[in-house]
Amino acid sequence: MLCGAHHVVNKIVDNPTIGPYRWLTNTTPFAMTSDFEGAPDRTQLTHSLAEQIAARLSERIVSGTYAPGQRIMEQAIAAEFSVSRGPVREALRLLDKNGLVTILPRRGAQVTRLSIDEVKEIFDVRAVLNGLRDRLIAEHPDRARILPGLEAEVEALTRYARDARHADAYVDTVFRLNRILTDAAGSRRLKSILGSLALQTLRYSQLGLSTPERRRQSVQHWQKLVKAIRDGDGAAAERIARQRVIDSRDAAIRLIQEHSARTSAEPKKARRAA
Repeated sequence: MLCGAHHVVNKIVDNPTIGPYRWLTNTTPFAMTSDFEGAPDRTQLTHSLAEQIAARLSERIVSGTYAPGQRIMEQAIAAEFSVSRGPVREALRLLDKNGLVTILPRRGAQVTRLSIDEVKEIFDVRAVLNGLRDRLIAEHPDRARILPGLEAEVEALTRYARDARHADAYVDTVFRLNRILTDAAGSRRLKSILGSLALQTLRYSQLGLSTPERRRQSVQHWQKLVKAIRDGDGAAAERIARQRVIDSRDAAIRLIQEHSARTSAEPKKARRAA
């Protein structure tokens, strides 16, 4: 594995703070609705205090500012936002509902720590739902309305995939593409479920795109998807979408396992050296 990939794994698995998430509060399940055109309706942002706090906390969780397993203290959050503990408690319940935190009896909320099996399970569900989403779009009679936006973003991906210095820009563009497609699918329930799953796996999705080889493989999937949507080929769009997510899943799990193997071997080496 490339040295750069090791660096990304260490940052994401240990306590990642990679990548700009400026758009995150506009893509949470508590944030917005839009029409088939795929352009986010930014007039319907979060309104309740609890939803605003949940959006801010979710940004910290998916960026790794709050590490997996870390406790989130209600009193500290309430003091930070100058609110009572009631809205904070409700915000944590929203995050618990979406799988970002786990609320434990007498211990409060802590950031959800996913096992390899759980990562696999969530990605598998995402693969099926992304396939359904992209099939719906490819078979929609008005699909041509989103093609210019998709094509522009995929052209940007193609440029970013050629240069390792643009790894973060590539990942941000992929997330933006998924947002456009999810908004365009026209199903409020599908949008809500996919939004929740995307938040739970965001760190791992980024890990799955951390090498130049993976980004080159990924952009080929996106290019094929645009063609399938343009041709109205729903079956092809579904197949491509599923494979894209599965490839990301496998790459992320492989890197996590390699990281775990290295970290578990380090104490043994230290004991032998002593």
